[in-house]
Amino acid sequence: MSIYNKLDLTGWKPRQLTSKEVRFATWIAFFAWVFAVYDFILFGTLLPEIGRHFGWGEVEQAEIATWVAVGTAVVAFAIGPVVDKLGRRKGIIFTVAGSALCSALTAIGGAWGKSPLILIRSLGGLGYAEETVNATYLSELYGASEDPRLTKRRGFIYSLVQGGWPVGALIAAGLTALLLPIIGWQGCFIFAAIPAVVIAIMARKLKESPQFQIHQRISELRKSGAVKEAQNVAVTYGVDYDEHSKAGLKAAFRGPARRATLVIGAALLLNWAAIQVFSVLGTSVIVSVHHISFENSLIILVLSNLVGYCGYLSHGWMGDKIGRRNVIGLGWMLGGLSFAGMLFGPSNMPMVVGLYSLGLFFLIGPYSAALFFISESFPTSIRATGGAIIHAMGPIGAVVAGFGATQVLSAGSDWQTAALWFGALPCFLSGALMFAARHVRPETVQ
Repeated sequence: MSIYNKLDLTGWKPRQLTSKEVRFATWIAFFAWVFAVYDFILFGTLLPEIGRHFGWGEVEQAEIATWVAVGTAVVAFAIGPVVDKLGRRKGIIFTVAGSALCSALTAIGGAWGKSPLILIRSLGGLGYAEETVNATYLSELYGASEDPRLTKRRGFIYSLVQGGWPVGALIAAGLTALLLPIIGWQGCFIFAAIPAVVIAIMARKLKESPQFQIHQRISELRKSGAVKEAQNVAVTYGVDYDEHSKAGLKAAFRGPARRATLVIGAALLLNWAAIQVFSVLGTSVIVSVHHISFENSLIILVLSNLVGYCGYLSHGWMGDKIGRRNVIGLGWMLGGLSFAGMLFGPSNMPMVVGLYSLGLFFLIGPYSAALFFISESFPTSIRATGGAIIHAMGPIGAVVAGFGATQVLSAGSDWQTAALWFGALPCFLSGALMFAARHVRPETVQ
């Protein structure tokens, strides 16, 4: 029986979303993520140029990237409980607007010094948190949909949205190559803020998910003292009332949710070490290891992210077929092996492009399944909170990789060694760890 056709004893039921509204939400989520990633990757891509402008060496640049990752983790962690309290719609508006503000302020933040720049870039955690909000929102919309085609292919369709990562990275690399000589690195950040503002305004037309409407209804009845009515709503829509009443940060570490929080969180921490090294700081690694020019490194990023987008579609489609957990684990293990080959392979363009592209295919591609898998691992009352806790492990992994790489470079070694120990190896281990997570059947998700 559809969630919309149920009716509790008070005569209340959640508002039904039309197919047109679900499609609109999908497009908004896609573009919101594209431009959040655009800003996020833009900083790492332009960091060598920013460092050159202010006279910061490689070690100082690595330190800045590390402390920015710390701030990002704090902001990303805080957004989950906010979204579970205020709603998925408001969460999208808030995170996109925050990403736009971060882009605009970055253009002037460097002139104030390293500390103000780090604080400003920490706001990028709002953009980073965008994918958690997207996954939470869309997993609920697709789960409530009465369209059997959408229900059967929800993972693949979400992969189109999550594919905003390589698209955003592609735009960051492509537009940087075009605009940097014309408007400088400051102009690139100002330019990045404009589309994010437009998306934030358009997001105001989004409708709240039916699952959150139910969650909100139960919470409102409980607060007003109408406990029996709240329990009736919970029973009608298959919600565990006791667990709902205990919603919050602690709930993510109780019962079945604890395994998801700990296992997937640890895997994401390890995997984001690889993200930091090979995606965020990809230009630095390529330029240093293979002595390729900065301009050619941007071309490599463009080509490899085209392959990365194919990785999203492939892993999203396979996740619907053989299970999201299995696809994530296998993908990240193969990604680690590909990056190791790139680091120690010959320094010719075809080999570097091929192995780096293959690495990104298996590194970022599984995220089309991972974010959906995370949302399916938690009930509605803590879906955004649980997702935010796990998601915040990513920047922590980036911090570990940043500190580790900084120490390796400070000790006189090179990016080849740093990228192996704090990039390729953690990527492989993150995939192996994913097989300890619980397999989730989408039809059992509340």
